[in-house]
Amino acid sequence: MADETKQKEPNKVMGTILKVLLGLAFLVIGVSTIWYWWYAVKLLIKGCFGLFFILAGLVTLAIAKE
Repeated sequence: MADETKQKEPNKVMGTILKVLLGLAFLVIGVSTIWYWWYAVKLLIKGCFGLFFILAGLVTLAIAKE
């Protein structure tokens, strides 16, 4: 049983290292994408304000109806 435990641990450690490296890679890709397309990101955020207020108004009216 001790041999089975020792054999599983390296695989678990390698899996964890792979997940951490993959997570860091995704973070770098995400930050660089936002940096590269900053104008489009700002435009998207500005465009969502109107939709957010419409949705907030509908939710408020639905709550007031009850």
